[in-house]
Amino acid sequence: MKQATIEYAATGAFSQTITDYLSQNEKLKPFYSRFPTVAAFEAQLKEKSFSEKQRQVLYNALQQQYTSVPDINPSVQQNLELLKQPNTFTITTGHQLNIFTGPLYFVYKIVTAINTCKQLQEKYPDYNFVPVYWMATEDHDFAEINHFNLFGKKYTWETEQSGAVGRFTNEGLEQVLAELPEAYPVFEEAYRHSKTLADATRAITHSLFGAYGLVSIDGDHPELKKALTPVVKKELTENLSHKLVTEANAQLESLGYKPQVFSREINLFYLNNGLRERIVQHGETYNVLNTDTSFSKEEILELAEKHPEQFSPNVILRPLYEELILPNLAYIGGGAEVVYWFQLKKVFEACNVTYPVLMLRNSALYINRSNAGKMHKLGLKPEELFADYQELKKSYSARLHDEEINLEAQRRSITAVFSEVEKLAESIDPTLVKAVAAETQKAVNALQMLEKKISKARDAKHDQTFKQLETLRDKLFPNNSLQERQDNLLSYQTNNPDFIPALVEAFDPFAFKFTILEEE
Repeated sequence: MKQATIEYAATGAFSQTITDYLSQNEKLKPFYSRFPTVAAFEAQLKEKSFSEKQRQVLYNALQQQYTSVPDINPSVQQNLELLKQPNTFTITTGHQLNIFTGPLYFVYKIVTAINTCKQLQEKYPDYNFVPVYWMATEDHDFAEINHFNLFGKKYTWETEQSGAVGRFTNEGLEQVLAELPEAYPVFEEAYRHSKTLADATRAITHSLFGAYGLVSIDGDHPELKKALTPVVKKELTENLSHKLVTEANAQLESLGYKPQVFSREINLFYLNNGLRERIVQHGETYNVLNTDTSFSKEEILELAEKHPEQFSPNVILRPLYEELILPNLAYIGGGAEVVYWFQLKKVFEACNVTYPVLMLRNSALYINRSNAGKMHKLGLKPEELFADYQELKKSYSARLHDEEINLEAQRRSITAVFSEVEKLAESIDPTLVKAVAAETQKAVNALQMLEKKISKARDAKHDQTFKQLETLRDKLFPNNSLQERQDNLLSYQTNNPDFIPALVEAFDPFAFKFTILEEE
């Protein structure tokens, strides 16, 4: 497997905010704590505190959640046990519960977390580092997770269930399994034998990444939610996060950066079976949108105290919740995620919670052997393919440019030959001059016809080349986007069972470069 890297900015696929962050632009420094270098984690380790009691709560919750996994990989079990130790810390990434893992970047996030732990373990051998996948089980946007693309075909899960998707049963997924072109045992086992989508997703990530010690956590847990109670009360009575995020947004906008997420006055949902709806305040009354449920101030604060599991943080408060229940040092996200974390630093400071190191997940262009062959046949380098197709076609056309096909020299030669013949004919029989002239014109016309045919053949050859170029780019950049945002893991793992190990081998989380992988 050949490996190469290019700058993120050179891909044209990442925002100015991200490229400024990676270049450590001074304008962004107030919006994060420490830039992600291996050396920066020394200070992060000293700052992050996590009590023995917190560790025990976390351990108990995870042990309970992992009862859904029949045979826990020893590497995972070891990491679960290590979480009870005061010198163990986590590196976390998170994602929705997309069926069949959804877009490829889900895998890239997790591999980045695994490799970050590896590098930190080498640098800080007196500590333990555990990669964690935060399962966004409380998310209720089913339309975002109910489909995936495989070999150019879209597969969709149909169900009438509603509310937090992690609580969904897997009813209806058997139809998706039946539609697939072949059997995929990891997913068959997970979706047919797990009670909920959360359990199934945990089973899938365990099958794919258990050997690397990945721990998957579901924040939708009564004991874990108790850590959020003080935040819930402040949010309900002070609108704390909205005020602070609004301030951060104004600062970001003044510097020319666009905020990624929208803050509400109350950044909480009411969570119950089949229901996840926003909480809004009208005077002294708190209403649950799209329902008849309402609470007085006293009632809702009592509910927060007794049943914190009925409150669900939205995108503004979920990062804070993650850091409250994990001994976490860094959060790994995609470009949009890293940008919205910039909006949240003031919230962390107000709640006296250590702000994690923000890391951009690894990204890659994967070129299989077939596409690599086509690329080399066209004489292209991988980095050239990131250009807009029209620009790529224009530059490639210039490279193919031939001199105009012109047989004028040959016409002159033929005319000269016939001129000699005409002189000879005239000296013998002047009446033959017209016949020679006619033959001369025929020869010239034939040459002109050949000139057109040759030009047309060359153009046809180039047209075929451009079609090959367009086909190659469409395969490597489906829908004119990065592979990782469109394709699914199975599109690659089916033909290359070592796809995930290849990523683990290739990704360097601290290089801040876009990776190009090419099969040989």
